[in-house]
Amino acid sequence: MVWALSVTETVAYGVLYYSFAVFLVPMREAFDASTAQLSAALTLAMALTGLGAVVVGRWLDRYGARWVMTAGSLLGAASVVAWSQARDLVQLYLAFVGVGLASAAVLYEPAYAVINTWFRRDRHKALLTLTVVAGFASTIFLPTSQLLIDGVGWRTALLLLAGILAACALPHALLLRRSPADLGTVPDGRPDELPEEPPATSEPVATESPEDGADRGAGGAWRRPAVRWLTLATALEMLANAAVAVHLVAYLLERGTPPGLAAVAAGGLGALSVAGRVVLTVLAARAGIGRVTALMVTGQAIGVGLLFLLPQPAATVVFVLLFGAGFGVIHIARPALLGTYVPPSVFATVSGHQALAGQAGRVVAPVTVGALITGLGYGAAFAAIAACTLAAAALLLASERAAKAV
Repeated sequence: MVWALSVTETVAYGVLYYSFAVFLVPMREAFDASTAQLSAALTLAMALTGLGAVVVGRWLDRYGARWVMTAGSLLGAASVVAWSQARDLVQLYLAFVGVGLASAAVLYEPAYAVINTWFRRDRHKALLTLTVVAGFASTIFLPTSQLLIDGVGWRTALLLLAGILAACALPHALLLRRSPADLGTVPDGRPDELPEEPPATSEPVATESPEDGADRGAGGAWRRPAVRWLTLATALEMLANAAVAVHLVAYLLERGTPPGLAAVAAGGLGALSVAGRVVLTVLAARAGIGRVTALMVTGQAIGVGLLFLLPQPAATVVFVLLFGAGFGVIHIARPALLGTYVPPSVFATVSGHQALAGQAGRVVAPVTVGALITGLGYGAAFAAIAACTLAAAALLLASERAAKAV
């Protein structure tokens, strides 16, 4: 199941998100529109993904991921078909309404809910597999999309990608179930007759009991400081990562960095993020995932400082190593920590609200940091990015302390 989800997540991210960058150039000519006008379609989709995650989270807690992910794959495919046939900006935006809603149903959030339900002891390993495999979505689908555009044109290329996405509905429908009990097992795949072993992790496991009192339910979960601090940490970290992803190349070019090195640096963040997830999972087994994540996020702030202090090209290399290592760790840490903070019956609902907060950070990052660059320069903008990562690290540690104090 984990490997099937990993493959479908890779396809969904590749088709619904990463491929957009490759289609921008031919769409500019087809629509006679600016990059900003076309990018507004993706921004609209991202905003709707965050809002949709709240509704999808409630569905997941009640009914599971099987049919929402199946329907999301089909809706996503239909939306990509509509994208391929759009003749003006209004039609493009309408198509991306569907892309955004489909993304809420098929990207990381429902997959996190599945893993949280099906795994306890092996949850970190399952999250690692999912996020590492899906981390190659851009590596696979950016060149694939370009090859298809060169071979058959951008509209036909989108139709082919829509077909690949539609095929993901099949494993979702056939393999996913609401809970292990549907197949006569318990989390981690052990037979029902065997007693469940405690998970091999330093974090406590959240369970439901009659003593939960006021803390039962999604509303009660938000009264827990650990959940609130984790949510704010997620938003700040997503904001910082999105800002760097958008503005790093322009900054490096302004400093006289060769275009080739600037492009490699931007691509290196994605590659290092995969390595960072592996490092996080290995070290978390010994030191705890919250502390290790906070350390790696702090490393991002150090990387930002060295980007301005060291000479080039050493500054760029060190920055990519430090910032890239922490670039994707929140995607493992957030669901892993949340699974220990809240009962399984409300995990997806709370996670959906956290996804909305994280998505809000991603949406506002380009504009907010862009305004700082225009008004105060790159130094102030990157200082703000470093401040966000340091605050996120402090909040991660605060969430850990709050959880242990309960």
